[in-house]
Amino acid sequence: QVQLVESGGGLVQAGGSLRLSCAASGRPFNMYAMGWFRQAPGKDREFVAAVSWNGVNKKYVDSVKGRFTISRENAKNTVYLQMNSLKPEDTAAYYCAADLSASPILHGVANRYDYWGQGTQVTVSS
Repeated sequence: QVQLVESGGGLVQAGGSLRLSCAASGRPFNMYAMGWFRQAPGKDREFVAAVSWNGVNKKYVDSVKGRFTISRENAKNTVYLQMNSLKPEDTAAYYCAADLSASPILHGVANRYDYWGQGTQVTVSS
């Protein structure tokens, strides 16, 4: 079992920044990859970014490349999503997720992740 708790969401103006955090507990954090997804009202859940167990390999959806950075601090059992140059279209509920498969591939589809947090809302005003 893995428990995930997101924090750091809020309301920000376009062009601003936020940093999301996801604290994990349960299985040893340095044994699995982590991902961030988002879901806007009326839309499907969308992959945003993923990071390997050691923080070396990263993957992003094209729409956030150059603006968002995923990182992890295994000593603190925490993964982060630094979001800069935010746009109104980034408005969504953001979820962190854990992939316990030990696959060397970073997955960009929700059904490859085993555990999910409850989400944190990000709203970007224009």
